[in-house]
Amino acid sequence: MPENQVALVTGGTRGIGLGIAEALLQEGLDLALCGVRPPEAVAELVARLQAQGRQVAYFQADVARSADRTRLVEAVQQRFGRLHVLVNNAGIAPPVRADLLEASEESFDQVLAVNLKGPYFLTQQVARWMIHQRQQNPSYQGTIVNIGSISATVVSVNRGEYCVSKAGLAMATQLWAVRLAEFGIRVYEVRPGIIQTDMTAPVRDKYDRLLAQGLCLQARWGQPEDIGRAVAMLVRGELPYSPGQVLLVDGGLTIPRL
Repeated sequence: MPENQVALVTGGTRGIGLGIAEALLQEGLDLALCGVRPPEAVAELVARLQAQGRQVAYFQADVARSADRTRLVEAVQQRFGRLHVLVNNAGIAPPVRADLLEASEESFDQVLAVNLKGPYFLTQQVARWMIHQRQQNPSYQGTIVNIGSISATVVSVNRGEYCVSKAGLAMATQLWAVRLAEFGIRVYEVRPGIIQTDMTAPVRDKYDRLLAQGLCLQARWGQPEDIGRAVAMLVRGELPYSPGQVLLVDGGLTIPRL
């Protein structure tokens, strides 16, 4: 892995995003991380990551907001001057898990703004920059990884807006893979299953029980580092002939069984 590669990981200071950031750091990449928390709230974490010897910078940005996305890309350009990897990881669950018959339009708009519109248009901005870098240097290779969810295909009627957002992200992955293939920019989706993070903490008891009952082929929670390893593999270019593909990291949950 070239020493001077830079990765932008949205939502990269907690949960799955942090697992990805740590894995890419181990691969020798410099990191641009973003999140909605103020810089002082993540200063200790950023310092810990910087202690590993690579450049690590944090930018406060809400990917749901157009102005924030533009400011984020401009800040990464000013700080690093280059970008090789975009990981669209930032995402939210519905504020309230509500049945389809009761869920609010406000919740739908909020979840889709962060989980679908944000990565879709951040990819658009970053892709333009990646294309420019490719035109300046024909050996340049860009990689974009969307962090989806088994909820793209597995129904949860008490969080329909989340399922719809991840189904849309799956299609966005294929759209961008097709559009960017001519520029040598590889686009993938990593689709996690049940991962132990602060997002899943409120339903831990439920999934502890389901896992014990055989929900997954591997009777354990997935960990952020499981997703990090998958993303690192893609960034290393180990699946070069699989553009637009979905990499399932779900412990075998979605294998149909009788």
